[in-house]
Amino acid sequence: MKKIGFDAEKYIEEQSKYILERINCGNSERLYLEFGGKLVQDKHAMRVLPGFDENAKIKLLQKLKDQAEIIICIYAGDIMTNKTRQDFGITYDLEVLRLIDMFRKYDLSINSVVVTRYEDTPAVNMFINKLMRRGIRTYKHYFTKGYPTDVDTIVSEEGYGANPYIEVDKPLVVVTGPGGGSGKLATCLSQLYHEYRCSRKVRYAKFETFPIWNLPLKHPVNIAYEAATADLRDVNMIDSFHLEAYGETAVNYNRDLEVFPVVKRIIEKITGEESEYKSPTDMGVNRAGFGIIDDEVCREAAKQEIIRRYMIAQVDYKKGKIDETSLERAKLLMDDQELKISDRRVVEPAREYAEKKRNCDERYMNVVVLALELSDGTIITGRSSRRMVAAAAAILNAIKKMSGISDEIHLISPNVLRSIQTLKTETLMQERTSLNAEEILSALMISAATNPSAEAAVEKLSCLRGCKAHCTAILSDRDEQTLRSLGIDVTSDPEYLTTNLYFA
Repeated sequence: MKKIGFDAEKYIEEQSKYILERINCGNSERLYLEFGGKLVQDKHAMRVLPGFDENAKIKLLQKLKDQAEIIICIYAGDIMTNKTRQDFGITYDLEVLRLIDMFRKYDLSINSVVVTRYEDTPAVNMFINKLMRRGIRTYKHYFTKGYPTDVDTIVSEEGYGANPYIEVDKPLVVVTGPGGGSGKLATCLSQLYHEYRCSRKVRYAKFETFPIWNLPLKHPVNIAYEAATADLRDVNMIDSFHLEAYGETAVNYNRDLEVFPVVKRIIEKITGEESEYKSPTDMGVNRAGFGIIDDEVCREAAKQEIIRRYMIAQVDYKKGKIDETSLERAKLLMDDQELKISDRRVVEPAREYAEKKRNCDERYMNVVVLALELSDGTIITGRSSRRMVAAAAAILNAIKKMSGISDEIHLISPNVLRSIQTLKTETLMQERTSLNAEEILSALMISAATNPSAEAAVEKLSCLRGCKAHCTAILSDRDEQTLRSLGIDVTSDPEYLTTNLYFA
C-alpha cells in the first residue's frame, strides 16, 4: 500500500483560508495572484508529496469561484519553438487550450489569454486567431521598455502603458500559464499600472508551490524542484531579504531573489507608497509545507523524483531538447543527494532481463525490455517481439498477474494480432509492424466483449495508475503518451532501438 506523507484536505483548507485573508486585507479592490507551477494536474507535486491531490489548487480555486477569474499567459517564443510540457508531451499552445477546457470543467471564469512578449510571426498569429475565433478574448503584451533597470520608463506610457488593459471584474484575478517564463509577473504588474492610473487600489501576491519556503534549503523536496527546472537554471537559495527583515530563515529561488528589488521598486513607483513586502517570501501565499504529515515519506519520494528527472534529462539530451549544462546540473543534484540510477527499483530488472536475452540468443540482440513495479512491489517485465512492443507486453503481463491469469492464456487471439499487423503494413503502408501499446489496448478492449479473461484483465488497468516503469530504450512518443495516460511513471535508457532517424 502506498505510504502517504501529505494531507491534501488540510492543505486545501489552510490554503484557501490564507488566500482569502490576502484578498480581504487592507482596503484594496482586488488581488492579482500570480500562480506559478501547474494549476491543474500537478504531477510533480503529487510525486514528491505522496497524498497531494494533483488538482488541489484548482479545487481550492473552485471554493473561491464566485470571487475569482483567470487570465492565462503564454510567451510568444514558446509558441514559436513548440515548447513542450513534459508531463503530457503536448506543446504549450495546446496546453493553454487544455487549461481552458479544465477551468470550464470546474466552472471557473476564464477572463482571457495574454500572449506575452508578442512577436508578429505566422505561428503566433495563427494561435491568436484560433482563440479569437472560438470566442476567447486574447491580448497582445509587448516586451517592457526599460526592463529591468529603468523603473521610470517601465512605469510609464512607454512601458506598461503600451500594453492594453485587461478588463476584469472580480476581487481575485488569478494569473497563470502553461509553465515557467510565461510572463505572469509582467502581466500582473502591467495590470497594477493600469488600475492605479484609474485610481483603483489593487494588490499583488504570488502562489508558487516550490520551493517550499519553510523546509530546509537542502531538503529533497526542494532539491527535486531544482531538478525539475534544471533547464531554467533555477537554484534554491536562502531568502536574504527575509532573514534581514525578520531574522527568520526561508527558502526561495534565484530568479525571485534577483528580481525582488526591481519588483519592489516598480510596485512602489506604481502605488506611490512603500511596499508592504519586505521579501520575496512575503509576497507568497504558499502553505504546502503545513500539509506535510510524514517528512520521511516525502523525502524518499522526492529522492525518487530527482533520479527520475536525471533520467529524463539524459533522454532529452539525446533527443537534442536540452544542452549539456542542463544535463550536468541534473547529475550534480543527484550526486548531491548521494543517489544512483539503480536506486530506482525498476531499472536493474529491465536491464538484467534484456542482457540475459541478448546473451542467450543472437536473435534478441535488439530486444527491448520494460520493467513495471506493481503497487505490492512485484516487478513485472515485458519484452519486444514481432507481435508487440515491450510496453504493450509489460502491460498485458501486469494485468494478467493482477487478475491471476496464467501466462499461457491469450488475452488477445493471435489471429487478431496478425490481422491488425496486416492492416498496418499492407493497407496503411506503415513501416513498423510491431503493435504499439495503444493498438494492443484497443485490441484488448474488443476481445473483452467475448473473452472473460480479457474482461477480467481490463478491469485491472486502473490499478496501474501510480506504478513506476523503466524501458531499456527510448520509447516512441505514442507509447510514452499511452503509459502516461494509464498513470504509469516511466523512464528509459538514453538509447534508440535502431539507427533509423525517421522511423526511430
